[in-house]
Amino acid sequence: MRTGRPKAPIILSDQEHEQLTSLIRSRSLPYGLVTRARIVLLAAEGATNREIAENIGLSTQSVCKWRKRYIQQGLTGLHDELRPGRPRSISDEEVATLIRKTLNTKPKDGTHWTVRSIAEEAKLSRPTVHRIWKAFALQPHRQRHFKLSTDPFFVEKVRDIVGLYLNPPDKAMVLCVDEKSQVQALDRTQPLLPMGLGYVEGVTHDYVRHGTTTLFAALDIATGKVLTCCKRRHRHQEYLQFLKLIEANVPKDLDIHLVVDNYATHKHHKIKRWLAAHPRYQVHYTPTYASWLNQVEIWFNIITQKAIRRGTFRSVKDLTSKIDQFVQHYNRKTQPFIWTATADSIFEKIKRLCQYISETRH
Repeated sequence: MRTGRPKAPIILSDQEHEQLTSLIRSRSLPYGLVTRARIVLLAAEGATNREIAENIGLSTQSVCKWRKRYIQQGLTGLHDELRPGRPRSISDEEVATLIRKTLNTKPKDGTHWTVRSIAEEAKLSRPTVHRIWKAFALQPHRQRHFKLSTDPFFVEKVRDIVGLYLNPPDKAMVLCVDEKSQVQALDRTQPLLPMGLGYVEGVTHDYVRHGTTTLFAALDIATGKVLTCCKRRHRHQEYLQFLKLIEANVPKDLDIHLVVDNYATHKHHKIKRWLAAHPRYQVHYTPTYASWLNQVEIWFNIITQKAIRRGTFRSVKDLTSKIDQFVQHYNRKTQPFIWTATADSIFEKIKRLCQYISETRH
């Protein structure tokens, strides 16, 4: 038995039904708007306000409100109305002045503005400055480092290496090779305090050095697998030993393309002599100051963050053992890095950076 005042029926046209259906299928619209569209569709099917409320999990008053809004205003009625608020306490000109001061000036007693210092200078509240900086993505306390390559053959080298990444040669393996030197075996002076509910892991700020190792790595760009070896030093002798390790692990029927940087060890005459005796090797040198072009640097960052930086090691042997353990687990589930940047896109970014630098010098 139905009780209460009879409700006005909702009759939808095909277009209205299609619009409401598309709303409830959306994954990007606000949850409230999607729920209101469901209310209207259920009401159009003849469901009562109580039935709709139980189905959706709202009160009958809310269901009645949005049902009435749709009857009176249509689809527009399902959107939230603008709510009255306090008038703005800062004008557009004051916002513009604050932005210009942040971008074009520096405080007399420091290298960059802080929220407190510029709020005091501009006679504004700290929350106001913080909101404006956040709205315009201004972060005076942060810096981003860069270095332009001075290599006279920068263009040729970039096209060569990017070409290897985007169009690897047939019957060949492309290996990004480098060494991470001075990996320290650091041990904290006191035991760690384990992480718990409400507090983070505790470590002492000081540590004991137990020596260093050099991590040689070769990244296969096709599979993402890494071949590694730890050595006490990083002279040409150790690099040559690592090349022999690569030679022993790569099938004999494949050519090998090595992407390496310009470190003197990689160009030692004994290294060149060994490469000449093994003609299946082709070496591709990255431009000067362009280590970002070598994909193995990405992997070095991964192992640093996940296995080295926060690790505690009682000896170099312990350090190398844990590096080997990490590499074994990494290679079991690894995937190749997806390189998408073309040579032209890289040159375009560098062009914009150079133009910006030249503009700031005027």
